[in-house]
Amino acid sequence: MRMTTLCYIERDNKYLMLHRVKKENDINKEKWIGVGGHFEEEESPEECLLREVREECGLTLTGYKFRGIVTFIADNYETEYMCLYTADKYTGSITECDEGILEWVDKDKLETLELWEGDKIFLRLIAKDVPFFSLKLRYEGDALKEAVLNGEPV
Repeated sequence: MRMTTLCYIERDNKYLMLHRVKKENDINKEKWIGVGGHFEEEESPEECLLREVREECGLTLTGYKFRGIVTFIADNYETEYMCLYTADKYTGSITECDEGILEWVDKDKLETLELWEGDKIFLRLIAKDVPFFSLKLRYEGDALKEAVLNGEPV
C-alpha cells in the first residue's frame, strides 16, 4: 500500500500541470497530472503536500484545501491512497522539475490533455466544488474499469 498527495495549484483560471515525460519506468509516463508525491516516514498529509510541491515545482503553498481521498486499485500496481488538494495561494517561483515539464493550463482545456480517465472524474468534482469526497478507481492496465464515489457507482 502506498500513500501519496496530489495538488492542483490554481492561478488565473489555470492549473499548474506536470507533463510526466522525464522518468523511465513511470506509471504516469506521458500523462498530465498535478504535483505531489509519496509520503515519507512520519509525515502528515499536509507535510507531504508542502514538501512535495516545494520539491517538484519550487513553490511554497500558503493557502490550500483538502478536497478528497482517492483510492487507486490496479492489476499491475500496488493499491494507492491519494490525498487530493487544490491550492490558490503560494510564494516563490516555479523551478524546473526532474519528473517532467510544468505548464499552466486553462481549466477548460484540461480534458484535451492525456489524462487518466479517473483524473477526469475528480477534476470534474473539484470544478463543481463538491464537498470532501472519497473516490475509488479500479484499473486494468490503463483502462478504468470501476469508479465509486462516496460508496456509489459512478
